[in-house]
Amino acid sequence: MGRLQLQAPGDVCPNPECRAAGGVLRAPEDDEELQAVLGELGNYPLADGYTEAIQASIDYVLDGARTWRFDLRSPEVHPGERASVGAKLEYEVQRVFGWQKVKPLDIALAGVPVDIKATVGKNWTIPTEAHCHLCICTQIRLEENIHRTWLIRTHTSWLYRGDGNNDGKRGIAADARDNWSVPLYNWTPIPTNPLTLLTEAQAEAVFEEGSGQEVRLLRLFEYLPEIIISRSVILTVCAGRKDPMRRARAVKDRAITRGQLVLVGKWLADREQAKERGFELGPEDWVAIPADSRTATPPDQAGNFLF
Repeated sequence: MGRLQLQAPGDVCPNPECRAAGGVLRAPEDDEELQAVLGELGNYPLADGYTEAIQASIDYVLDGARTWRFDLRSPEVHPGERASVGAKLEYEVQRVFGWQKVKPLDIALAGVPVDIKATVGKNWTIPTEAHCHLCICTQIRLEENIHRTWLIRTHTSWLYRGDGNNDGKRGIAADARDNWSVPLYNWTPIPTNPLTLLTEAQAEAVFEEGSGQEVRLLRLFEYLPEIIISRSVILTVCAGRKDPMRRARAVKDRAITRGQLVLVGKWLADREQAKERGFELGPEDWVAIPADSRTATPPDQAGNFLF
């Protein structure tokens, strides 16, 4: 089967509702609406904002506070759940950047309708109402823990042929993305969930059935020293239990006796102390660092951590 032959800029788009001037396909540099939207997007920290939105989308799908799940690639996560990250991301992006929902598509930038698309696969599904419109398309590569976003006009003639799926949605032809899209930022890392750094034995200990919240958290901080721990990680470790954040704060004194200083981003003094040690804590972040000799006492005569 031969490679799909695409129409090129200068050709007439077969879609009678094509938004391009005169229905003529334009290269990105000649597309006035695309350039206007691109200028508007330049006002936003896109890579950082999308990273935040992707993290929030993954946390939402995993629902660790109820399920104890922390790895989207785990067999415990259904493929349909993984795919739903893309759908959730559309809403998280709007939240992060303060973009309002504007019909007929998702948002409007510089007065131009724009659709927001995301995928954890290799392509996007473009609905018929977005054909020949501008789309912001994000790809999340879970196996590499990276993401990237493009701006492209999804001309009907730049989509794969056929009737598409049951909703008439069709994917973007690879050549069209490579030749007539504008990358908005380069491949950007998605922060690693600290729980994925645990060994199998450590994970079993942290999530040991019957263990109290403080015991679990002390083990977490012991196994992951000098690693910033987010609120979502705390909630996952304490899944299904009452008032986990209060329990997390309560382990500070117990951690000192085990040679660890647990710092909480909610408290200014802790944030400043963390910064002195090279850690930038957000208001809902935690980190355990070695306590100095003035505050630490040996956990027992053998120097063992007791739980």
